[in-house]
Amino acid sequence: MTEEGVRRESFTGKIGFILAAAGSAVGLGNLWRFPYLAEQYGGGAFLITYVVLVVTFGFTLMITEITLGRRTGRSCLSLFESVSKKYRIIGWLSAIVPMIIVPYYCVIGGWVLKYFFEMATNGTSSFTDNTASGEFFNSFISADFAHILDGPFIWFLLFAGVTLVIVSFGVKRGVELVSKVLMPALLVLLVGITVYCLIQPGSGPGIAHYLIPNMSDFTPETILGAMAQLFYSMSLAMGIMITYGSYMRKDTDIERSARHISMIDTGVALLAGLMIVPAVVTFAGGGDFQQGPGLMFNVLPVVFNSMGAAGGVVGAAFFLLVFFAALTSSISLAEAVISMVMERKTSRMLAVILTAVLIVGLGLLSCFGYGPLEASWIPRGSFLDFFDFIANYMVMPVVAILTCLFVGYVVKPRFIIEEVESSGEFRFKKPYVYMVKYVAPIMLALVLFSGLFMTI
Repeated sequence: MTEEGVRRESFTGKIGFILAAAGSAVGLGNLWRFPYLAEQYGGGAFLITYVVLVVTFGFTLMITEITLGRRTGRSCLSLFESVSKKYRIIGWLSAIVPMIIVPYYCVIGGWVLKYFFEMATNGTSSFTDNTASGEFFNSFISADFAHILDGPFIWFLLFAGVTLVIVSFGVKRGVELVSKVLMPALLVLLVGITVYCLIQPGSGPGIAHYLIPNMSDFTPETILGAMAQLFYSMSLAMGIMITYGSYMRKDTDIERSARHISMIDTGVALLAGLMIVPAVVTFAGGGDFQQGPGLMFNVLPVVFNSMGAAGGVVGAAFFLLVFFAALTSSISLAEAVISMVMERKTSRMLAVILTAVLIVGLGLLSCFGYGPLEASWIPRGSFLDFFDFIANYMVMPVVAILTCLFVGYVVKPRFIIEEVESSGEFRFKKPYVYMVKYVAPIMLALVLFSGLFMTI
């Protein structure tokens, strides 16, 4: 494999890389999927399983992707075909993932912006109970073309515009600079809101529900659920960590950086659960716990309304936190696409314009997919759900499996080990070989088939 990629920008150092990569990993999955899974799979039992898998399975995949990017200096699209054209399919599959995800991610980011604006200007008055909250959300996302200013379209364009402006400034002045601001702000908001929720009267049962392991709920599905969550949460198999790795300086310790990224991502997920699960149990009785958008946009606004006079402030702070998390992730997704386009000898500005066309073109399908473009023939019920299914349940696990097999049996683990050791000690070296060759592919195959079985 050639180790000479295209001439690329680089992060200024270890801190910039860690915050940018952690910002990519910390996203909506931490805030709306992790709490739901923790509640569903027995609280502490799920937490223990998740942490164990992060430090073994997830850490292995992250080390692999970052190192592939740094050693080759390439995006996922050109990395694999630089070995042989017969491996280019892995690169193309990897490239498809951010191209599919970033448009609908910007749509959801627009929803978050709308809710932040609503909370900041009107408090919780629109979310007095479950019925009102559900009606508000459904009315908003299903607005037709005649009410385009009242629906998600403007907010989608606004969120996408912010993302594209940031990446247009490049790696150092755009991606890294914004990550250095947003990630500390995100962590401060997260800790502050979590502390506030925990000191509320009656929060004790919710805390116990979240932290104390309920081993009777521990099943093989708990392990698969934890594997799937960390797989999506840590921005793996999306081309992102390969792209960011290609921007990584040669003197930055890869293993230590990957460990710090994993710790930040896991810490945010654990705190998000500690913030949300006790709050829902305390203020909503825990009986209306939903996954995904249902938790974020239907249940939690009612929870904030139940907090009394402070609910509007807490709600606005929460959705500002979610906005920061969504923005750092959308930046990384857009940057992964832009990096691939720039390898075709285009300027960054042209790559940004082409990425904007992709985001708006596909994003409009998701934006209006619950309204005027809703149709019974659309698989999964809407364009957004269909794109999410294709990316998360089909392409990403396949990409991760093929990447592990590529490293384990084509370029061999020594290819990764040499690069990691070039900038620091590789303490995880011996377990890494077994993980990438045997354990990770098998576990990923289980995630793939279980996900398809449960969703088809």
